[in-house]
Amino acid sequence: MAKFEGYKDIYVFVEQKNGNIANVGYELISEARKLVKQIPHMNFEVVGVLLGHHIASKANDVIAHGADKVIVVDHELLENYSTQFYTDALTQVINAFKPDSFLTGATVLGRDLAPRVAARLNAGLTADATKIEMDPEKEDEALLLVTRPTFGGNLFGTIICPDTRPQMATIRPNVFSMDPVDPAHEGEVIVFNPSFDDTEAKVVVKEIIEKVVEGIDITKSDILVGAGRGAEDCLDIVEAVAEELGGAMCASRAVVDDGFADKAIQVGQTGKTVRPSLYIACGISGACQHVAGMEKSDMIIAINRDPQAEIFNIANIGIIGDVKEILPLLKEEIKNVKAA
Repeated sequence: MAKFEGYKDIYVFVEQKNGNIANVGYELISEARKLVKQIPHMNFEVVGVLLGHHIASKANDVIAHGADKVIVVDHELLENYSTQFYTDALTQVINAFKPDSFLTGATVLGRDLAPRVAARLNAGLTADATKIEMDPEKEDEALLLVTRPTFGGNLFGTIICPDTRPQMATIRPNVFSMDPVDPAHEGEVIVFNPSFDDTEAKVVVKEIIEKVVEGIDITKSDILVGAGRGAEDCLDIVEAVAEELGGAMCASRAVVDDGFADKAIQVGQTGKTVRPSLYIACGISGACQHVAGMEKSDMIIAINRDPQAEIFNIANIGIIGDVKEILPLLKEEIKNVKAA
């Protein structure tokens, strides 16, 4: 008899707000498809779980992004996010369908919801993960190897959950790539009707005030110019180059800790994960904590005085020199190209 008889498939919580699905759900579906392909003998499928109200029409979008099945939980109590009702509904879904693994985006919503569900199920949860693999030594089960930063991003830990199911993890947005949409992909839509023993909200939301985000969201910028400690005395030039390229400036943790940049533009394990087409690393040494947040950029250009800097190991183009001398030249060259 199998160790976890009845538990099957990789489930992904597909987060949505006002009918708009967060990209992290599609990213996790794409990664889940790669994982199930590593264990074809298990016959696992990728299942999306969609909670909300009047959101059934979004199920086909989830299928087009790679889900084999979509479980739609549509209820008026789920119209807006509620820790109480979302936890109740999602716990019922998991108890009914018994997923082997359950993945959630490490968003504000996901970080609130996942641990509460895990506690209800007495299941293990790895939070804020940056990498997921299948254990190749476990042929009779789909044991996940989930890697996350620890000790403030100074170390990485790989965590397994061998004794309980489902295996649960929250994963940072932008860590995984999103597969192209395939309108021809076919899947099954399953409607699940939750039952709420208590329909009176324990926390009453009188008003929802949208957060006003100032500046550019670096996770959505296609061009980023990153400033490290070696560029702290010329951040104005770094920002000028970013503007000339039509991109944005970001920073390493060191620059933020030293008080030269806002946490909102920090890239790395304890900051944000980005995937721009172009990333110019200025005075960034290449510590693993920072690299983990930007190594999947399409093109990486590194500028550093130290020829042994770790950043050159992942850079497509490396320039050895002082950023204060190189960036003004780069800015002028960009201007000349644009004027030509």
